[in-house]
Amino acid sequence: MRQAADPQRAVSMSAYMRDQFPFLGIPSPQVRQLIRETPLAKPTEAQLREVALDLWQLPEREFQYVACVHLRRYVKVCGPGFIDVARQLIVTKPWWDTVDTLASHTVGPLVRAHPELVATMDSWIDDENMWLARTALIHQLGYKSATDSVRLFGYCQRRADHPDFFIRKAIGWSLREYAKTNPEAVRAFVHANEGTLSGLSEREALKNL
Repeated sequence: MRQAADPQRAVSMSAYMRDQFPFLGIPSPQVRQLIRETPLAKPTEAQLREVALDLWQLPEREFQYVACVHLRRYVKVCGPGFIDVARQLIVTKPWWDTVDTLASHTVGPLVRAHPELVATMDSWIDDENMWLARTALIHQLGYKSATDSVRLFGYCQRRADHPDFFIRKAIGWSLREYAKTNPEAVRAFVHANEGTLSGLSEREALKNL
């Protein structure tokens, strides 16, 4: 993959991520094309874990994106114990680009397939690591009518006073997404929690209502 590097583009890509990670300078569509050209045979859970962790150790950010693609594609081979791997990836080199993908396309499917992992989300929402809390808030993004609204609203209330932008944004995002399924419930929740939710969370939640 390094043969496709574009050093000039890499500078701007790194700047967009606040210079936290080095980049090869390969745009996302090209990364996906490279993955298609060198497909990964359907792995076992152990093989998927090894591939993801190995890619996470490489310095350039595109390798973490490749790991996220493989995890999204093959998450169904994973049992509930894979949540520990997901946690390790979330807290290592954390930023919204990988955390949000892992939350909605790895953790979300794992929790939906293995309901006992709801207890893990109940723990993560109160974790001091804000990326774990953000994951708990947004892991149900794709659940639609299967969303556990009681848990979603409870999580939003529990972290409503968090000062960080990424938590406040996640609260609004999760509510806005659920509003596509149950707009009245979201509207009622936001109105009932005026003064508790941040202005950012309220604006995001009600954006399409």
